[in-house]
Amino acid sequence: MTSSPQGLGPQGVRRVDYTGEGLLERDLLASPFEQAQAWIDQAVAAASERTDVPEPTAISVATVDASGAPNVRTVLMRFFDERGPGFVTNLESTKSREIESNPRVAVSLTWPALFRSIRFRGRAGLIDRAEVEAYFDSRPYGSRLSAWASQQSRPAAGRDDLERRWADLLGRYPDTGSDTAVPVPAFWGGWRVECDEVEFWAGRSNRLHDRIVFTRTGGGDLADASAWGISRRQP
Repeated sequence: MTSSPQGLGPQGVRRVDYTGEGLLERDLLASPFEQAQAWIDQAVAAASERTDVPEPTAISVATVDASGAPNVRTVLMRFFDERGPGFVTNLESTKSREIESNPRVAVSLTWPALFRSIRFRGRAGLIDRAEVEAYFDSRPYGSRLSAWASQQSRPAAGRDDLERRWADLLGRYPDTGSDTAVPVPAFWGGWRVECDEVEFWAGRSNRLHDRIVFTRTGGGDLADASAWGISRRQP
């Protein structure tokens, strides 16, 4: 008697018909920044009203390693303006080392419950130190300590080792209530994506989704409508 592989098979596939509003060219805002900001604002508003949009600014960041193998992880988008999306991280982490070796990245925001996603493609560059420090000082006390406690991406001996470093840091940088009680680590910073392409995906019924793409044609930023061409892709 042969056993069947476990997991989703032909009889167990979950099928959902997407009932999103779609995205037509006539409804598109003038620039990729305006369109992305509108969708981000709507996702953040939805998160305050419902439980199925838990982290509206969570982004997947895709890089490649030294051998060309892809890598992806989810972080929180902490910066977004006409220059592009940005995130903070340990500059000695795997993602940072991969970006330093090859700055070409792809970043996506996905809101399954809203039947929407945005994909950014381009090159990542370091965020200005002053911006990074201002953001770091705005973080909760515990989040500032964790930036010091975690040797991000490196092997861990166990949970106890992390807890010991945390306890040491509590003594070294006690919570005084000051935004600057915990200094910014030299190894901590941020990356921003200068985009060459921004794709807006809107789920529709019967898998006839909308994919509207802004492709760079000039040197302007995301808010400069004249720097982008618009096209539609098959779903």
